[in-house]
Amino acid sequence: MRLTGGVTGKGAAGRWQDAAEGTHGDLLDLIRENCGLTEFREVAEEARRFLGLTGDDHTAGYEHCCRPLGHLPSLPGSCAIPEPQADDGCDPAPDAAQAQRAARRLFGMAQPLPGTLAETYLHRRGITPEALIGIDALRFHPRCFHRATPEAQPKPWPALIAAVTDLDGRITGIQRTWLDPDGCAPLDPIRLGKAPLATPRRALGLLLGHAGRFGTAPGLECEPVNGLLMAGEGIETVLSLRCVLSAMPMAAALSAGHLAALLLPAGLRRLYIARDADAAGDRAMASLTERAIAAGVEAITLSPRLGDFNDDLRELGVAELRANLRVQLAPEDAQRFLVSG
Repeated sequence: MRLTGGVTGKGAAGRWQDAAEGTHGDLLDLIRENCGLTEFREVAEEARRFLGLTGDDHTAGYEHCCRPLGHLPSLPGSCAIPEPQADDGCDPAPDAAQAQRAARRLFGMAQPLPGTLAETYLHRRGITPEALIGIDALRFHPRCFHRATPEAQPKPWPALIAAVTDLDGRITGIQRTWLDPDGCAPLDPIRLGKAPLATPRRALGLLLGHAGRFGTAPGLECEPVNGLLMAGEGIETVLSLRCVLSAMPMAAALSAGHLAALLLPAGLRRLYIARDADAAGDRAMASLTERAIAAGVEAITLSPRLGDFNDDLRELGVAELRANLRVQLAPEDAQRFLVSG
């Protein structure tokens, strides 16, 4: 990477070259390669998100989140830049501290999960009541504002609110999943209970390196139970695993890019990586595995039979999910943590 330029005539500052492969380019080329993008418009949008130059986070499904460059999980910022919301009081382009304050405020305004539409949504995704016991990181907001575009008027929708915390248990951000208000309607195979919006998921605050955490005692996120941790992408994916591994601490990084950059807690000796069965999931798994091994942590990959572990739970059932995990877990962990059926 050229840090200075323009004097020797060999290139401008910010240009890079891979001597082994002969490839070269600038930051936009790096974004394109790491995100697997093809259209310049998409590359420019990702660059603006990373720099915080837009008020709209466009993070539906996190399809275009970048993998962290190299192995620097402490890079400032996040692939998910927050949007201004009528319920968080943010300026159109909030800084990181402002976004985190807004995230904490919105999470504080939400109500506990039991008995809400958010709990119904998770049950309809196949999540068992037992898997939600002791979950404090998930709440429900009955009127969480959603803005379709930066210029549009915000509209309220019910939403599942997930807290994102650092290794000390401090809330650094949230993820909002807007829900179909008709929780009794037939489950749409595409939306799966989410609101009929172009972007039914959005993040607010700082996500990079952090996660939604389940099965850890408050304030003890940096102390894995028996030195174990299971990490995956989505909230529903990780909660699906809790249906058969309810006593194992778990972290939902919320996207493939953020899973690759997940900060590893002190005392961790074995990391289970619950990958999604797609190209982004493969890249995240490879990156996190390499970082874990470099830190002296054993990394074991768990693979679903279908697209992800929530697909397995909904379409194959709890018994098949349990059987698939039994042969992938370390024998001592399968015996200790796997819930018998």
